[in-house]
Amino acid sequence: MEDVLEVYHRPHDEKRPVVCVDEASRQLIGETTQPIPAEPGQPERFDYEYVRNGVATLFMVFMPLLAFRSVWVTERRTAKDFAEVLRWLVEDVYAEADKVVLVCDNLNTHKAACLYEAFPPEQAQRIAHKLEWHYTPKHGSWLNMAEIELSVLSRQCLDRRIESAQEMEHEVEVWQDDRNE
Repeated sequence: MEDVLEVYHRPHDEKRPVVCVDEASRQLIGETTQPIPAEPGQPERFDYEYVRNGVATLFMVFMPLLAFRSVWVTERRTAKDFAEVLRWLVEDVYAEADKVVLVCDNLNTHKAACLYEAFPPEQAQRIAHKLEWHYTPKHGSWLNMAEIELSVLSRQCLDRRIESAQEMEHEVEVWQDDRNE
C-alpha cells in the first residue's frame, strides 16, 4: 500500500507520468418491449424482461495529476487488449517520456508478458522497458484511482440498460469529454 501512496505523492514529471489503469465488464442489455414514456406523476416504466446482448469491457486510463481520463470500450478482456492499451500509452501518448509509471491491480493479465503475446519481441521489449509497474495490494484495489473513476462512470453514465457496444462507446465518450473539461 505504501508503494502506491508514494507514487501518488510524486510531483508531476512529464518524463515520468503517473497513469492508473483498470478495467470492468458491463452487460449489454436490450429491451423486449418498448418502455412506457414518463407522464405527469408517473416515471418512465420498463418491463422486467430484457435481452442479453453480450458483454463489453471498459479499460479506464486515468492520469491523476492531469485529471484526465480515457476509456476504451472493447469486446473482450484479454491480455492482448490490455497490451494494446499499454502500447498506446507508451508509443502514442507518452512517446517522449523516459518511463510511464503505471498503477494497476494484480490481475493475471497485468504483467509484461501480455506485451509478448500481442507484439513482436522487439516491440514488446521496447514497451516493457518504458513501464514502471506498481501494483495495488491484494484486497486494496480501491487504491487504484482508475477503479474509482470506473465507479463514477458506472453511477453517472452506465446506470441503465445499454443495448450495444456502439451505444456504450457513445455514452462513455460524452461522459469522458465532460469530465476532461
